[in-house]
Amino acid sequence: MLRHLEIRDLLLIDHLSLEFQAGLNVLTGETGAGKSILLDALGFVLGWRGRADLVRQGADQGEVSAVFDLAEDHPVQVVLAEAGLPVGPELILRRINTQDGRKTAWVNDRRASGEVLRALSERLVELHGQHDDRGLLDPRGHRALLDEFGGHGPDLAALAVLWRARSKAASAHQAALEDLEKIRAEEDFLRHAVAEFDALAPAADEEESLDAKRRLMQGAERLREDVARLLATLSEQGAEGQITDALRLAAGLSDRSEGALDEALAALERANLELGEAQRIVGDFADRLIFNPHELEETEDRLFALRALARKHGVACDGLPDMWQDLQTRLSAIEGGDAHIAALAQAQAEAERAYQTAADALRAKRATAARALDTAMAGELAPLKMERAVFTTALTDAPAGPEGIDAVTFTVATNPGAPAGPLNKIASGGELSRFLLALKVCLTRDDQGLTMIFDEIDRGVGGATADAVGRRLAGLAKGGQVLVVTHSPQVAALGAHHWRVSKAVQGAVTLSTVTPLDATARVDEIARMISGDVVTDAAREAARALVFQAQL
Repeated sequence: MLRHLEIRDLLLIDHLSLEFQAGLNVLTGETGAGKSILLDALGFVLGWRGRADLVRQGADQGEVSAVFDLAEDHPVQVVLAEAGLPVGPELILRRINTQDGRKTAWVNDRRASGEVLRALSERLVELHGQHDDRGLLDPRGHRALLDEFGGHGPDLAALAVLWRARSKAASAHQAALEDLEKIRAEEDFLRHAVAEFDALAPAADEEESLDAKRRLMQGAERLREDVARLLATLSEQGAEGQITDALRLAAGLSDRSEGALDEALAALERANLELGEAQRIVGDFADRLIFNPHELEETEDRLFALRALARKHGVACDGLPDMWQDLQTRLSAIEGGDAHIAALAQAQAEAERAYQTAADALRAKRATAARALDTAMAGELAPLKMERAVFTTALTDAPAGPEGIDAVTFTVATNPGAPAGPLNKIASGGELSRFLLALKVCLTRDDQGLTMIFDEIDRGVGGATADAVGRRLAGLAKGGQVLVVTHSPQVAALGAHHWRVSKAVQGAVTLSTVTPLDATARVDEIARMISGDVVTDAAREAARALVFQAQL
């Protein structure tokens, strides 16, 4: 419940401090007195997007504070906790707007963003303004209103998930079809290329080893001669014979040298072993230099074939094995494409069935909610002097989407036997106001702790109809708090609390003020609403009669 509203230096207000109460709070005043300024100020502190030029001329900044009383289980407590803000029985909002347009907000003395303010306001206040019936007239919003009435939020969230899954499955299936079509367009090329690679079977690092082998074979003839000379040098006629002779001499001298030549003998033995290892290695290398005369030609042919294939496909020789694998994969995609496409088609069909099942279930719930809303509207319209009007919620097919397969349209027939039609073509201005009031009552009857504000909801009606509207507003306020801006004396008379908004010129400055009215001042204000600028005794009597009747 909104308990306190304080405004400083906003538009035509220098300073106002208002204490609101539970029940029906009525604000009246002449046209242009500044009643809408109060709503602008409240909307500002709640984070609503409104007019930019709020700061009063001559002031550096404007400021609005609002205090709400909260029950322990009020939905706002959850929003506060999620935002990391203090929770408790009282909510204090404060927001400042400077001349240069900068806005700063606090929630319970903690800095907060406009987004947090708007999240709080959705659970604190609902405003039904002079142009609010445009939402009622626009069929694009009717489905959302019906879902709100039916409490279909969880169903809509689940359906949106299924819709995304359905769309993803359909996109995957279509993309696979397009990819397969592209691959099939190059099927002949792929089969030829894979056959070419299969025949050559390139291996990793093969070019380097073939090139080294080719160079070795190209210089093998001269190399064989040099290697033969090396082997001869290491043989018995060469180094081997000399070391053998040296070992024999050293061994003969070892016994006579008292051990002085033992280390030399050991070194010669090691040298003999190393010489033997050198002979083995050189011999093995010599054996490798003996090859088939056609082997060089075969090596060159394969090396040239690898390089030709690499040039053909625009890759390095080292990249041929990876390309071979890629070509095989693409060809396998064609050969196994039908099975893959079939699997994706099945997944799409399953996603479609899951979505359709949920959409059909939501349609059934909407049909039930539509009947309930029509019944509830009939019950609300009767007290508003529209007992002969018929409100119908029509469900028709709509293209499938994240919110289902239904289109929802509100239609009315205002007189018995008259055809039903869209609200904006059938209902008059006064009738639209009453339809709006009835619909808002139906949609908000389960809201807890919500302050409802009606801005001239009674326009276009008068007499007994205005009294009926006022009584419905008073009934709506019994369990909570309703603020209504009105020009109707019948509605004003039904208020539990009454404020008059007035405008006056002080010096060269025009200011608006809001005054709480006692019983006498209230009668005078209602009399002004009845008679105009000149308040007569007859108007006062009529005002007293309205107030008396409102108390019955």
